[in-house]
Amino acid sequence: MLGKIEKIPVRSYWKNEEQDFTPWLAKDENIQVLSEEIGIDIEVEDTEVYIGSFKADIVARDAHNNIVIIENQLEKTDHKHLGQLITYASGVDAKFVIWICTSVTDEHRQAIDWINEVTNSEIGFFVCEIELWKIGESLPAPKFHIIASPNDWAKIVKSGSKIKNLTDTKQLHLSFWNGFKEYMESEGTELKLRTPRPQHWYTLAIGRSKFSISLTTNTQSSTIACEVYIRGDNAKVAFSKLMVQKEGIEKELGELEWLELPEGKDCRIKQVRTGNSKDQTEWHELHEWMKNRSENFYSVFSPRIKKLIL
Repeated sequence: MLGKIEKIPVRSYWKNEEQDFTPWLAKDENIQVLSEEIGIDIEVEDTEVYIGSFKADIVARDAHNNIVIIENQLEKTDHKHLGQLITYASGVDAKFVIWICTSVTDEHRQAIDWINEVTNSEIGFFVCEIELWKIGESLPAPKFHIIASPNDWAKIVKSGSKIKNLTDTKQLHLSFWNGFKEYMESEGTELKLRTPRPQHWYTLAIGRSKFSISLTTNTQSSTIACEVYIRGDNAKVAFSKLMVQKEGIEKELGELEWLELPEGKDCRIKQVRTGNSKDQTEWHELHEWMKNRSENFYSVFSPRIKKLIL
């Protein structure tokens, strides 16, 4: 006998946006669901943040350290929230703005499409509908649906075909990471895989905000790398505390490059090898190395990072 899939009202689970839904979405495992649907690596900075006289529900960062604003509305879209979104974006110079609601009106979808048309490629607006589904007496499961997004965004984040206006190098990166994701899925992995983007890096969550595993390719030097990337105000403190454990870490992973990067806030701990991502005949070998390194980096660094007192 099979169960029946049932859509349930979001208010039956989240009674209040500020007290229930925003704290739920801000958790790492839940913001990851939104990240995978949209194709942006999102890490929450803070919730209920004042921007002028208004409070943004969530202020976050993407993998480039750009600001992401998330506004939650467990109702049908309205003019008030649209205005707030534009205010937030201008107030903090946001790169991405994400409007989450239960229903999008035609006029608001058209308004977001128009904003994405007339603004430059340096900023993108999204509207997502949130739904809850369950089977029988099971716990409800969330589902995000992208209703509006920047031009060609859906094409860019999907695997596969050529994308209009992408350079040959960006298309190469996209194809390489699509191949890597497919390899990871076919071989099986415990790591959470994100939607590939046309860039020279691919990030994986490591279990704590402001820390990530970053896989990179360098087509000029014909090298690839796996690294732990640490960002934020406490990056130097975290780096020094991991440095104390260097001997034990390198005993498990081999020799690493410990890059404190004193000229900036962020730090890196990386391992590099030769590999030409331009040559598709090498991809299997490069993907295999990246799988091995990323999984080993996760098993060695994740428990240590989670225990850091910062």
